[in-house]
Amino acid sequence: MEVAKKIALILVIIGAINWGLVGFFKYDLVSNLFGGTFSAMSRIIFAIVGIAGLIAITFFSRKQTTAH
Repeated sequence: MEVAKKIALILVIIGAINWGLVGFFKYDLVSNLFGGTFSAMSRIIFAIVGIAGLIAITFFSRKQTTAH
């Protein structure tokens, strides 16, 4: 499960960077790399990042264990 959490976190970071670029510079990196906002590949990437965001929500509800 740790691997899935790390992948989700990486995807959430990618999504945040993309939204930052959109907000500051009106530049959508994902759409430009994958053929436009409504291309199939862009929509797949957006969906995967969205799912990662939903997974990341669960980070708030789980107890964090620390190794001593």
